[in-house]
Order: sequence, then structure tokens, then C-alpha cells
Amino acid sequence: MTNIYTCVGFVNSGANLASVTALDTAANALSDAPVAGGPARGYAKGRARRDAIIRTASGHFAERGFLSATILEIAAACGISRAGLLHYFPDKEALLEAVLEARDVEDQERFVPYTRGAGAIGVLRGMVDLADHNRLVPGLIELFVRLSSEASAPDHPARDYFVNRYERIRTGTARAVRGAVRAGHLRADLDPDDAALRLTALMDGLQAQWLFDRGIDMAGEVHRMLAEWMTPEGVRAFEAVEVAAQPE
Repeated sequence: MTNIYTCVGFVNSGANLASVTALDTAANALSDAPVAGGPARGYAKGRARRDAIIRTASGHFAERGFLSATILEIAAACGISRAGLLHYFPDKEALLEAVLEARDVEDQERFVPYTRGAGAIGVLRGMVDLADHNRLVPGLIELFVRLSSEASAPDHPARDYFVNRYERIRTGTARAVRGAVRAGHLRADLDPDDAALRLTALMDGLQAQWLFDRGIDMAGEVHRMLAEWMTPEGVRAFEAVEVAAQPE
């Protein structure tokens, strides 16, 4: 896995990251202006730098938490000035929002192949594969475990995000469970809302424990819970789900 704490000198195909060079304040203020090669090149350069800042901020928030990480430290890690970073994000709260939005977009894009053709059972299969993928991105697990704990404080800027995120996840999972029950893939006696709560709690709890013990098989544990709920037809449908290979 590419080191998420560094945003200088590499390109990550999954996150559109590009090199970020040290620039003075004036240069950063003009970074999105047209450059040699036309406006499109200038826009692409600014977009790449913005994505690189988001990726670096993710690493700092994961390592130190939102409250302890500073704009100055993140800017220095990107090789730009504090004023240069504030050209893209007016304050730390705006940067945090961008970090969380980027993670949501990545997860949603990863789920798209599972929802095409496989229906509700595809969504559940996607949860297992997402749990397996997460072990390859420990920085993102650290980010969410730390931030979700911090955000329990009433005045934390990410509190509303996590409240809405958990509600959205539980609602979507309950919808998938309900659809799988109707299709005969899950037991008819399952309560969709209860199952969604239990599945969400399992996945979050496994991530927290995995940070202490990398031997924990997160995907295996999620699969085990789902297998306890599946009908024989559901087992066959689950194993038959096929998706295109996705970038790590």
C-alpha cells in the first residue's frame, strides 16, 4: 500500500494523486490559473494537488486525531505553505469534511459492481469483500476508529457526519436484508432492522480489534454471521456473485 502520510512524488491511480512541490504563498494563490498547455492542464494540476492534500490529511487525522493534527503540519507534509493549503480548504473543518467525503465516494464506487445484477445478496457479498479490502488500508481504519470515537463529543465537527453515516448504513443494510429475505436468500424470521444493527456493530467492532491484532479475519467473521442467516439457496447465490477485479 502506498504510504498515505506522504503526498510528494508519487501517483496513486485509485485516488488521482500527483506530485506536490513546495510553492510560495503567491504561487499557491494562482495555482488554478491557466498555465502553459491551457486551462485544462491548470485545472488538472490544481485538482491533483487538492486530492494529495486530502490523502495526507487522512494520514494525519488517523495518526493524531482531528483535534491534535494541525493545518501547519499537514501543509508541511505536502511541501506547501499554510496559506497554500488554505487556498484549497478555508479551515481544518472543511478539510475534515473533504476527507470524509472522499472515503464515502471510494466505498460507494467499490460497491457499484455488486449492486449490478446480483441484487440484495450482492450488497451483502460486497460487505464481506469490503471487510477484506479494509485490511489493505490500515490508515483508513485508524482514521475512522479514531474519528468516530472523538466525534461522540457533542461539539465535535464530525458528529453530525457520523450520526448520519450510521443511520444511512443501517437503513441501506436493512433494505438489503429485507430484499434478500424476499428473494429467499436469508431466513424468513430475520428482523431486517435488528440484522442491520448487528452487522454494522460487528464490522465496526472488528475494525477496532483488528488494529490491535492483525490476525483477526474481518471478512471471515462477517461471512460467518451472514452464513448463519442464509438459506441453502442464499449460499449458492452468495457464492455465485461475480464482480470485476478492483484496484487495491
